[in-house]
Amino acid sequence: MKIRKLLRTLGPGLITGASDDDPSGIATYSQAGAKYGFALLWTMPLIYPLLVAIQEVSARIGRVTGKGLSANIREHYNKQVAFVFILLLLIANTINIGADIGAIGEALTLLGSGHSLLYSFLITLGTSLLIIFIPYAKYVKILRWLTLSLFAYIAVAFIVEVDWLEAIQSIVI
Repeated sequence: MKIRKLLRTLGPGLITGASDDDPSGIATYSQAGAKYGFALLWTMPLIYPLLVAIQEVSARIGRVTGKGLSANIREHYNKQVAFVFILLLLIANTINIGADIGAIGEALTLLGSGHSLLYSFLITLGTSLLIIFIPYAKYVKILRWLTLSLFAYIAVAFIVEVDWLEAIQSIVI
């Protein structure tokens, strides 16, 4: 019974956290890792506290106001400033979603033959249909189960040969 309650509680936060591991981010991290190896790990102790602070502030603003970023901007700034911020947010989100869909198309091309544009189109169509035709409560359950795929990161750390001493040295030095 307690596990069920915990799983229900994890829903939105787990899905939001998992969504940050988007395909375009994974593609970027993979390319950076392939090019630089552990050379950039020294930035983690500097960047991680900033990342946590931004996430915390954003979560608290949302929790206290019960509104998203766009609604808070619209409420606290004049119409012209709010329009510019929301337009920039729309552009950034559109580019990010496009990069995610493109990364999925490219990944599917790596798995088999075909064209990444066709895969990207089919992913866009399929995702749109799911969002439109599956009730939100059911869609959330699907997304929650999909977050289990994140355990692949842990498995990969044990499968590939990582020089842990070099990794730790790269964080510190």
